[in-house]
Amino acid sequence: MRDLKFEPPIEVLSAADGVRRRHWSDADKVRIVEESLTGKRQVSATARRHDISRSLLTVWRRQNRTGELGGDRLPSFMPLTVSAELPGTMSPRPVPPNPEARVEIALRNGRQLVVPANVDPEALARLLSVVDGR
Repeated sequence: MRDLKFEPPIEVLSAADGVRRRHWSDADKVRIVEESLTGKRQVSATARRHDISRSLLTVWRRQNRTGELGGDRLPSFMPLTVSAELPGTMSPRPVPPNPEARVEIALRNGRQLVVPANVDPEALARLLSVVDGR
């Protein structure tokens, strides 16, 4: 007599049995991206060395280029002094218009001032004297 109940063998796979996804720190990503930028045709070779796909390395390179990678970097600051222009001095070259470029100025009184990068220096000096209260 035939068995009418056919039950195929079932294998239960556990998540602990498989290879887990690796997590890379931003510092490691930046180091690998910088390694891939040295020499010619280094993307594939670098990806093979670190056992990652070329497409993932390409994504990291794009993120590094746009500043998305390495979010733990501290902002850089540059001291700024606004003074009256001396007669006979050459005025600085005009900054090309970039609507997204901004300069953030932290004042001594705790206030912060954010202005476009191509702001007129005279207008900035007047604005600073009002906001700084000196």
